[in-house]
Amino acid sequence: MPFLSRRCIFEPAAKVCIKIICYMKLTYYGHSCFSVETGGKVLLFDPFIRPNELASGIDFSAIKADYILVSHGHSDHTADLVDLALQTNALVISSFEITEWAAGQGVKRYHPMNTGGKWDFGDFKVKTVVAQHSSSFGDGTYAGNPMGFIIYTGEGNFYYSGDTALTFDMQLIPGWAKLNFAILPIGDNFTMDTRDAVKCMKMIDCSVAVGVHYDTFGYIKIDHDKAKKDFEDAGCSLLLPAIGETINMGDEIKTLESIRIPFWRKI
Repeated sequence: MPFLSRRCIFEPAAKVCIKIICYMKLTYYGHSCFSVETGGKVLLFDPFIRPNELASGIDFSAIKADYILVSHGHSDHTADLVDLALQTNALVISSFEITEWAAGQGVKRYHPMNTGGKWDFGDFKVKTVVAQHSSSFGDGTYAGNPMGFIIYTGEGNFYYSGDTALTFDMQLIPGWAKLNFAILPIGDNFTMDTRDAVKCMKMIDCSVAVGVHYDTFGYIKIDHDKAKKDFEDAGCSLLLPAIGETINMGDEIKTLESIRIPFWRKI
């Protein structure tokens, strides 16, 4: 009886659409302030709500947070930091200089970080990354390095760039995380515009973005339809939730993956 063996043969790579399971909920509070609910915890970013006339419909007293992450010291990212930290008893995560400033105003719970560092908070992990911007408090004093955050959770990973220009450092991010989505500034003048944000999406290997840092001031007004088209033309999706709106990111996340399909053949 002849000996039979089997060899695994791989077909050429093919593109298939895979839906990534991601249950995170994102609530937009205007400008660059948003929260992400994951694993029953709420991560709030860059609190600037009460000074923003466009966010006048937000009930500030009802805002919940377990953690507050701050990308840099400008007042349009820190105006409500202290009051929200005291209201919610959230842990403040930011640069050493910003956490020291917050502590000086009565905030008791804080964790200082700096660019390139990472930490496991139990509910999630964070890595701080480069943002190309400036950072100072309202009186002009130094507020440390601006930074972005890669957030790792049991329900998926996301990147918040903070205020930034397009930078080649973004090419490092796929080596640190497979992203479900990104939150990027798109208002131009002070940060990236949509075209640079699209280039960023390619660098970070991500297909879904939530736009922030637009429309709040005259300098950063955008054409929403054009912004979405810029992303669509590049094969990406741009989400622009209304202020106060909560979106389920699990309904939005899809990706194209290259796979090689094996089959067995007798020889």
